[in-house]
Amino acid sequence: MTYKLKIKNAINPRSIKTQQPMKKIKTALLSYGMSGKVFHAPFLEFHSGFELLGSWERSKKLIQLDYPDVKSYPTLESVLEEDVDLVVVNTPVGTHFEYAKKVLLAGKHAIVEKAFTTTVAEAEELAALAKEKGVKLSVFQNRRWDSDLKTVRQVLSDGVLGDIVEAEFHFDRYNPNLSPKQHKETANAGAGTLKDLGPHLIDQALYLFGFPNSVFGDVRITREHSLVDDWIDIVLYYDTFRVRLKASFFVREAIPAYQLHGKKGSFLKPRGDVQEDDLKLAKKPNLDRWGKESIELEGIVHTDIDGSTMHGKIPTLQGNYYAFFDGVYNSIANDTIEPVTAQDGVRVMQIIEAVIQSSAQKKAVYL
Repeated sequence: MTYKLKIKNAINPRSIKTQQPMKKIKTALLSYGMSGKVFHAPFLEFHSGFELLGSWERSKKLIQLDYPDVKSYPTLESVLEEDVDLVVVNTPVGTHFEYAKKVLLAGKHAIVEKAFTTTVAEAEELAALAKEKGVKLSVFQNRRWDSDLKTVRQVLSDGVLGDIVEAEFHFDRYNPNLSPKQHKETANAGAGTLKDLGPHLIDQALYLFGFPNSVFGDVRITREHSLVDDWIDIVLYYDTFRVRLKASFFVREAIPAYQLHGKKGSFLKPRGDVQEDDLKLAKKPNLDRWGKESIELEGIVHTDIDGSTMHGKIPTLQGNYYAFFDGVYNSIANDTIEPVTAQDGVRVMQIIEAVIQSSAQKKAVYL
């Protein structure tokens, strides 16, 4: 038996590009590694409202191999001297505050990768500076538009589980080896799973459930020779329910990434979004099959609907990171709110700092 989600005001992906934007937003990247190549440039090229000018490249000059008409900038200053409207700060976390501050002071709009900053104070300063300068500042939380989370959000919206008692989100993998990227494995303010996968999990929880009353966190190092945290267990305390967030490098047999239990029933969903894998294979965003995962990864619902027990699959909604960039375009061109605001980024950092404090003190921290 299959439950059909009650999707209201859904965007038809076929209609996304029917209206050609009047204004081109000139955009530059601050890095063309995996993030720039996989998550940003393909959508900036695909969206008719953006013009990709190029990227700051320190050593390897790669962007022109994929986009021959763009520039490779030698310095951040050369980017900011350009006639650029929007700058994507997609460099290591420890540099986000410094670079984003320079971008905002130059009067440019900004997208900042996660983790937004390394501290709450830095996040609040950037949010205040963007407001002072009258520019848009958005945090790149693309996983709000994963097929998994979109489906979870719709299940909650439909109310088929009743009042939520508990939810548990996982971002697990099996990889005992250290990353070859030195900035990820060197002890610094921006390194570690809490500021890598943690912002995704925390942002998703806050997006769905709002800000909690208190937080308990346990942060560990589990890989041999690791200098940075690689295992996190976070509990968010709400008035009538709890949300648990976990990430580990030692989960060889995956469990459902999304587990929701309500007073009427449960919903279990494995992680299945295909966008990152497709982008890594150099597949280009499109309007038809993009973001549609395999039916084998559909979630299972077991609940009561209209007095009858329902136990079966729920078709997964289509994921689309394009929606984030479309939201950024509208925020700049039409002065709407950013798809993920700077204040959203501040709240995530507040949770991260509370988790660090809780783990050190081995007790819950009130917010």
